[in-house]
Amino acid sequence: MPTFAYEALNPAGKNQKGTIEAPSSEDAIKQIKSQGLFPTSVREQKIRGANQEEKAGTATAKKKKKGGGINLALPSFGRVPLKRMTLFTRQLSTLQDAGLPLLRSLQILEQQQKPGKLKSILGGVCEDVEAGSSLSDALAKHPKAFDRLYCKMVAAGEVGGVLDVILQRLADFMEKGQRLRRRIKGAMIYPTVVITIAVAIVTGIMYYVIPKFQSIFEDFGVELPKLTRNLISVSQWVAGTYTPNQTVPGAVWIVTSPVILFVFFKLLRKTTFGRASTDIVRTKLPIIGPLIKKSSIARFTRTLGTLVAAGVPILEAIMITRDTSGNYVFEKALTKVHDSIREGETFAAPLRESKVCDAIVVNMIDVGEETGDLDVMLMKIADNYDEEVDVAVSSLLSLLEPFMVVILGGIVGTIVLALFLPLVSMIEGVAGANKKGGGG
Repeated sequence: MPTFAYEALNPAGKNQKGTIEAPSSEDAIKQIKSQGLFPTSVREQKIRGANQEEKAGTATAKKKKKGGGINLALPSFGRVPLKRMTLFTRQLSTLQDAGLPLLRSLQILEQQQKPGKLKSILGGVCEDVEAGSSLSDALAKHPKAFDRLYCKMVAAGEVGGVLDVILQRLADFMEKGQRLRRRIKGAMIYPTVVITIAVAIVTGIMYYVIPKFQSIFEDFGVELPKLTRNLISVSQWVAGTYTPNQTVPGAVWIVTSPVILFVFFKLLRKTTFGRASTDIVRTKLPIIGPLIKKSSIARFTRTLGTLVAAGVPILEAIMITRDTSGNYVFEKALTKVHDSIREGETFAAPLRESKVCDAIVVNMIDVGEETGDLDVMLMKIADNYDEEVDVAVSSLLSLLEPFMVVILGGIVGTIVLALFLPLVSMIEGVAGANKKGGGG
């Protein structure tokens, strides 16, 4: 019979360790609870000695049989896409709800994956679980696929014996977060494409068209108005002929500046000062700031609500939420909340003092604390702010379209006006010369 090592809290709240024999982890949890203890960690002890060597040899033989001793997994880099992780979580939840053993479920999902990072990771997870590790410990070895939030929720599901329910909540959480990101990205595609094409067209006009008009004006010797002279100066800078010392055409800067700014922003975000300064500035921007704030509130309340509903201790849930919030302003506020709760105070008071959330959010959290339904209140806040973000994005997009039309129309109109003013002077000069010639 398997032996399980456990950690549990006794009625006095003190940590207690021990071992217990049981047919399965669920039976072990029941036996521990029957002793008046609250289990916080239950793991099957790994087989040692000859049995472990035999098991390792069997696993090695399986791998050799499967791949002929050659690793067939394709090399891959970076994180696993969120869409694939969400699909995997939903499928694992379904298989667990159907009553399949955990290892069998993981093997089924690993076999149906296409060659890549997730497939190789699931292969390693299957080996660890087969060797006796808990699922949460096996997942924690692969942080590029399974972050801290994911692993802690799985651990809570293992301890409580409700892994299928926890996985379903995780899948719902990931799907809602993915839906919010997709809305924001989808809304930004149209203005980004329009602005890119407009910049490319205007740059082409400056580089190729304006110099030809400049040569025509010089041939006729027309005195150019100030608007036209400014336009020609910009054209010369774009073409690289503004001054004899100009070595790099302005067109190169126009093309490369977005890439340079993007790389600089990413490098700046890797420093503590850079993250703090950029997050503070972004939340205070006139139009984008409220949208970022609402999105961050929806993210942190949904994350915290999901963790609390899963049974993760509140202090640990707050720290996980802080580390996954993605915004320095909210990280600082949640640190104060953590310290407040650890000292026996409330959740709402430090959040109200930080002024990062609207009054309605703080009041709903306060009510959730008083009634014992903090997770329910947090999920309601998240749903409400998800809707507000959706409405704000739609409103911003509807305002952005006419704004871009006005700006682009102004640019094109200025170019046309600057080119036609000298032409009008040329036509008037030619007409005046013809009159004089006819009168003579």
